[in-house]
Amino acid sequence: MNTTSAHHPDPRPRSRRVLPVVAVAAATALTLAGCSSGSGGKKSADSAADASVGKASTPRMTIAMVTHAPSGDTFWDTIRKGAEAAAAKDNVKLVYSNDENAGDQANLVQNAIDQKVDGIAVTLAKPDAMKAVVAKAEQAGIPVVGFNAGLSDWQKQGLLSFFGQDESVSGQALGTKLNSTGVKHAVCVIQAQGDVNLEQRCAGVKKTFSGKTDILYVNGTDMPSVKSTITAKLSQDKTIDEIVTLGAPFALTAVQSLSDAGSKAKVATFDLNANLISAIEKGSIQFAVDQQPYLQGYLAVDSLWLYKTNGNYSGGGEEPVLTGPAFVDKANVEAVAKFAAKGTR
Repeated sequence: MNTTSAHHPDPRPRSRRVLPVVAVAAATALTLAGCSSGSGGKKSADSAADASVGKASTPRMTIAMVTHAPSGDTFWDTIRKGAEAAAAKDNVKLVYSNDENAGDQANLVQNAIDQKVDGIAVTLAKPDAMKAVVAKAEQAGIPVVGFNAGLSDWQKQGLLSFFGQDESVSGQALGTKLNSTGVKHAVCVIQAQGDVNLEQRCAGVKKTFSGKTDILYVNGTDMPSVKSTITAKLSQDKTIDEIVTLGAPFALTAVQSLSDAGSKAKVATFDLNANLISAIEKGSIQFAVDQQPYLQGYLAVDSLWLYKTNGNYSGGGEEPVLTGPAFVDKANVEAVAKFAAKGTR
């Protein structure tokens, strides 16, 4: 990563240490007063005044958040809530937009450039498709941070910081955990073929899980199709004793597939929502890997504010700020449930 590029005006010491709380700590040190958040864009964010802790006295700025989120996925609602909370605190107008089609997502970034926003937070689920437009933003002097997707590419594309989890490491952690449960044959369900985050998760599971791992692709935008595809797989192969899904809605659907197929397989998943928490409490889901999406959204917006107002680089601009993974199971689900009920976990 070039530390003296157009959006890195001053040389700074290099640090190899991950600093997951640097943005929050620095933000608390700045003077705050009041409470407000505006919004705009294709799919604009609503006010997050209820989640704010006051408004910064710094000048009003506009930050665009552009994600690859599909419509209706509650995981992304949590990311957005975190972003809204940071925007409310930082006196930021947050412009949120999303499109799961990589080309259309790139167009949304171009829209943000055309609007001359003060900063852009973007996901790089398909980094090659985003490379050119990210470069345009940087050439226009707009600071860009990455979050959620793009851990392997954020530095190559010159982003200031990255907030998320190492998906390969997370997958390996889940695979290792399965080894302790006696599972022999797992199916890892990918809801969007070609999404680097999802592919890395299943590859990680396969790397450490000592049993057999199959990859099953489903159409994540069509939940009845997801259900029927998983049901068919379970019906065809009775040796499958574990379904690993990569999102809470797909885990809950997989539970229905088990019933339809008459399978005794278990379900584990990545990511949470309130219904998934309830399923863990009831025992229909074994456990979930939590990457703390609220924190990703919050830090992405807050880091841009810090950079614009105080010249800060989260993670020193050299290391990603890791927000996960952490396991949620019956042992600790009660502590997480109260936050999930608010839509922030």
